[in-house]
Amino acid sequence: MDEEIRLCAGGRTDIGGVAVFTGVVRDVSRDKRITRMELTHYEGMAEKKLAQVCDEAATRFGADNVTITHRVGALAPGDNIVCVVAVARHRKAALEACAFAIEELKKSVPIWKKEFTEDGESWVE
Repeated sequence: MDEEIRLCAGGRTDIGGVAVFTGVVRDVSRDKRITRMELTHYEGMAEKKLAQVCDEAATRFGADNVTITHRVGALAPGDNIVCVVAVARHRKAALEACAFAIEELKKSVPIWKKEFTEDGESWVE
């Protein structure tokens, strides 16, 4: 996470606020124990949409930069899925940009997850 923050801040010393959100694979979802999760994406389009989300979040809330790192492939409970970092001169802009970015990502980026439980597997909407 330190590396993500350094990359997002770009060595600037005028940054006063850093907001970080990390999404993690839960071990229970919809009252079922999760054994693993698989994340897939529309290659090329997902990366393009992630960049658009970052740009929109920074512009809309006056953040200096926003980055999103999202994993794909097989993950286990406790593994990190996504890291959103927003940096700004002031905390409010960083916090708002970070919150917007994760919500917008969930709505508009073509990344899908399939949960595996002891009872089988299912795609998550």
